[in-house]
Order: sequence, then structure tokens, then C-alpha cells
Amino acid sequence: MINVGVIGCGRIAQERHLPEYSHNENADILGVFDLNQRRAEETAKRYGAEAYGSYEELLNNPKIDAVSVCAANYAHAKITIAALKAGKHVLCEKPMAVTLEQCEEMVRTAKECGKFLMIGHNQRLAKAHAQAKKLLEEGSIGKILTFRTCFAHGGPETWTIDRDKVWFFDKSQSAFGAMADLGIHKTDLIQFLTGQKVCEVTAVLDTLDKKTSDGDPIGVDDNAVCIYKMDGGILGTMTASWTCYGPEDNSTILYGTLGRMRIYDDPKYAVIIEKKDGTTIRYELDQIQTNDAQTDSGVINLWIQSLMTDTEPEISGQEALSAMKAVFAAVQSSQTRRTVYLKEMR
Repeated sequence: MINVGVIGCGRIAQERHLPEYSHNENADILGVFDLNQRRAEETAKRYGAEAYGSYEELLNNPKIDAVSVCAANYAHAKITIAALKAGKHVLCEKPMAVTLEQCEEMVRTAKECGKFLMIGHNQRLAKAHAQAKKLLEEGSIGKILTFRTCFAHGGPETWTIDRDKVWFFDKSQSAFGAMADLGIHKTDLIQFLTGQKVCEVTAVLDTLDKKTSDGDPIGVDDNAVCIYKMDGGILGTMTASWTCYGPEDNSTILYGTLGRMRIYDDPKYAVIIEKKDGTTIRYELDQIQTNDAQTDSGVINLWIQSLMTDTEPEISGQEALSAMKAVFAAVQSSQTRRTVYLKEMR
């Protein structure tokens, strides 16, 4: 049995971490913490756990083996590093941290402490993405040449637990906007699907529509458009948007020498392969999670399995680091209006 604590009881914890832990027969929720003490106490009562007055108190419980860090972006590194040093394994929500130095320190601390660090990049665990990876490795569309991938919805206003105070829009808490909130998912996904890492980024990040309660533009980007060059030569685009006011777009299309693969762009078939010779192969698997239609992410099950088997998690901090570098490169590219080469980043 893995005894866990959850730090931050906002929407991501309430919709995914807490219920998925409770459904896992090998996990037991011992403690929770939230800056809103009342919320922490209500959450603790619901799951038969203890509500702590600080995350430090939670980390001091020697019975807790691992924690989920579900706090706002700015606090990820501080809490994660403290938890690792307290002897806990850590599952940290995305984006990993708000600076490259913080991300690297998290990875380094996990290694020094001999503890696992996993980041909640859940898209690679979706059934269609797992199947697509297998088909691509089998050469279903030949050599991948280009791609376009998108994650776009109407914004985090309906997701945050405090509807009157959207912390995602507050740069002091979030540091980033749509690029790191949604773009990190698709960046990790395209690296997973292609087996290649982003090595060059040309990007534009902008605030086009979202406004604060005072009517001013929010302090972070609500749209990001990136051109990614991969280290194996593949070229493609990644778009992240908080201003998609119709149905969510969570699609990815890969173009190869033998055809193209469409993922999550059809209401019935999760994966469609359209061959150069006119052949079409359709796979009816599942449909991607949306903010309005939550399903089991697979993250907690993978996390607990890693801990039970003492195996480095697939989505480790080290694995997530390359995707975060691409996010930081996109921010830098947009600010400087030039292409950023990841090997030159410090």
C-alpha cells in the first residue's frame, strides 16, 4: 500500500488526483493541504484523510510515502524540492516549474534524494495516442515528415475552483498562459509520438481576447503558435489557445511518406490512417478528455504502479525536462522575435 498526501485541493486535485487515488486499491490518501483551510477540511472528510495546516506539516508525517503537488505553478518547485528532501516521492502537476533552473533543480534533487519525480503529462496515456505510437513504430505512414498538433478550448475560467479569482490569469501565480497550460501537453505528446526532441522553436505568444475583471488584458498569453524543428529532421506546428469558443480542438495530424495519420479530429474514430494508395483504416477507441467530460487520466495508476514496482515512471522529471525547455524557448522566441535553438539555452 502506498500512503499519499495531496498538496493543493483545487480543481485538478478534485477531478483527477483525489478520485483516482481513491479508486486505486494500492493507494491510501492519508493527508491533504490547501491554502483554503475549509476546503482542505471538507476534502479530508470526504476521503477519510487528515487536513493539515501547512504543507510542511504534511511532509513531516513519516507514514506518507508520496505526494501529489497540485498547487499553482509558482509553488511547484518549492514544494516539490521540500517533499523530495523530506523523503517523499513526488507527482507534480504540469507545467513542471516556472524557470528552467527550477526544473533542473527538481530533477537534480530527486536524483540526489533517491526518490521518483513524475510530471502529470497525461496525453501520452490516452488510448488513441498509445495506439498511434504503436502504429507509427510499425511504419503505418512511413517516415514522418511534418505534423500539426493543437490544443484549444475556451479557457480556464470554467476549470478553476474559485470562479471569481482565476489564478491562471495572474502572472505572479501562473507565470505562463496557454503556452504552458496547454502547449506543454502537445509538446510532450509530439515528442512521444515521433520519438524525437524539439531542437528549434520559432513562436508567437499573444493575448488576443482574455480580460481581467477590470477589463484589462490578462497578464499572460491566451494564444501561442509555434513552429517546432525536431532533432531528427521532422518539422511541424503546435498551437495552444484559450480562445476556442466552440468545441475543444485536441487534434494531431502527422504526415509521412506513405500517408497521413489523424488523431482525435473525428467524432467517431479516434485514429484514422489515410494511405498514399487510397486505403483508409479507422480505429474506434475512445475520445479525448475535455474540461466538461472528465475520464480516468491514467496518471495515478501509472504513478502508483511505478512506486509499487520501484520503477522509474515513464513521465519522469528528466523526461519532462525537454518539453519544458521547448516551452521556455517559445517564450524567449516570442519575446526576441527570433528562432531559439535549445542547445544554446542556459
